[in-house]
Amino acid sequence: MSGVRKLLAIDLGASSGRAILAAYDGAAGTLSTEEVHRFENVPVEKDGTLRWDIDALTANIREGAAKAGAFESVSVDTWGVDFALSDAEGRLIEAPVHYRDRRTEGVAAQVIEKIGAETLYRRTGNQFLDLNTLFQLVALKRDAPEVYEKTATILFMPDFFNYTLGGRPVSELTISSTSQALNPLTRRWDTETLSALGLDVGKFAPLVPSGTVIGERNGVRVVAAAGHDTQCAVAAIPTDRTDVAFLSCGTWSVLGTELDEPILTRESLDASLSNEIGANGKINYLQNIIGLWLIQESRREWRRRGTNYTYGELEKLAGEAAPLRSFIDPDAPAFNAPGDMPDRIRAYCRTTGQPVPETAGEITRCIYESLALRYRLGLERMSAATGKTFAALHLIGGGAQSATLCRFTADCCELPVVAGPVEATALGNIVIQLTALGAVPNLNAGRALIGKAEKIVRYEGRPSEDWRDAYRKFKRSLK
Repeated sequence: MSGVRKLLAIDLGASSGRAILAAYDGAAGTLSTEEVHRFENVPVEKDGTLRWDIDALTANIREGAAKAGAFESVSVDTWGVDFALSDAEGRLIEAPVHYRDRRTEGVAAQVIEKIGAETLYRRTGNQFLDLNTLFQLVALKRDAPEVYEKTATILFMPDFFNYTLGGRPVSELTISSTSQALNPLTRRWDTETLSALGLDVGKFAPLVPSGTVIGERNGVRVVAAAGHDTQCAVAAIPTDRTDVAFLSCGTWSVLGTELDEPILTRESLDASLSNEIGANGKINYLQNIIGLWLIQESRREWRRRGTNYTYGELEKLAGEAAPLRSFIDPDAPAFNAPGDMPDRIRAYCRTTGQPVPETAGEITRCIYESLALRYRLGLERMSAATGKTFAALHLIGGGAQSATLCRFTADCCELPVVAGPVEATALGNIVIQLTALGAVPNLNAGRALIGKAEKIVRYEGRPSEDWRDAYRKFKRSLK
C-alpha cells in the first residue's frame, strides 16, 4: 500500500484511556499522531467487589474508533494482570475484577507456601504481587467456583478488547508474561504450577507473539501489538543502546532494562525484580513501583474537599515547599487502595517520626521526592543484579510531563534523565502495528522514527550531599 497509512491505537491505562490516530508517510519517513478521544477509566464497586466498568470502556473504544474515521488497522493495549472470563459461546460471564480488589489479600503467601518461593520464581520470573493473575485465579476458584467452572476462555484485558473488535481469542505474549503463570525461558504456560494449584491451562487462549495480525473486520485489521502497556511504552524508547534503564511512569512506575535472557536467581527474587517479555522478544527486567497513583488519588481527595488543583498548580506548590523533609515508602500497603491519600501520607510520616506534611504543596513534594528516592534504590538493585552501569534513565509516559519529577529523579539518581515521549505507550502500539503490516522493517526502525517525531528533554543529574543524605535516611527507613 502506498501513500499515507492510518492506524488507530487504543491505549487504556488504569485511570484513563485514549484513542490515538496515527498517519505514517513511508516516502517522507514521517509519523504524526492525533488524539481523537480521551476518557476516564473509573472502576465500580458491585456487591462488595471492585470491578472495571466494562460497558463504559467498550463504549469509549467504539466512540474513539468512530471519531477516528478511516484507518487500516487497530490494536488495544492495557495495564497488566487483569482478565475477562467468557463462556463456551464466547459471552462475557461477569465484569472483570479490578486488581485493587481485596480478594487476593494473602493469596500470594499461601501459594508461595505451597509451591516454594524460589521454585515459583524460577518457573515464572515475576515479582510476587498479590494482584498477579495467578493469585487472582486462585482467589476466583476459591470464592466463586461456579464462575471458574463456567469459564471456557480466559482473555487478558487487551486480548478481550481486540476480540470485541474482530480479532480471534489469543493470549498475546507480553501481557501473558505479567501473569505469574508463564515460563520466561520456554515462553509457554507453566503447567506444573497451574496443575499444582488446580488451575486448568486449557482455559487460556493460544499464545501469540507481539505484532500478530489476529483478525479483520470491515477491512480493518486487528493487531495484537504488545498487549501490556509497559511493553508498548518500552517499544517507543528512542534509543538502541543497551546500557540504559527505562522508567515508564504513569499510574504505576515500571523501572527496568532490556536483557537477552531472564535472571531467575534468589538474589533477583529478593530484590523484587521481574522478568517480562518485550515486544522485540527481549526480556524486560523490571520492578513495579507505585507511581503517579499517589498524586492522582491525592488530587481526587482535594477535589472532593472542594479544591480542584491542576497538575501544574500542584507542581508550583511543590516547588515552594521546603525540600527533603519527609519521605514515604511508595510501595507500602497503606497506599494501595483508593481513598484519602493525603491523610494516609500524614499518618505514615507521623508514625515514622518525621515532620508531617500538611499543605497540598508539602504532600506533593513528599510524593515526588519519595518516588525519586525509590527509583534510585531500584536502579541500584538492577545494577547489582545485571552488572550494568547505566549511562542514562529514559523516563517515558505521563511522568515525562512533570519537570519536577524529572529534575528530582536526575538529581537523586545522579544520572541523566531523558524525558519523553509522553505518549510512549500509544506510539509503541503504533510502531508495532507498522511492523506487523510490513510498513517498517523492525522495532529499531520504529524507535528511530519516534525519535525524529517526538520532543525529548534531557535533565542532567546534579549530585548533592542533601540528596545523598536523604537517600541514606530513606534506605534506613525501609529496614
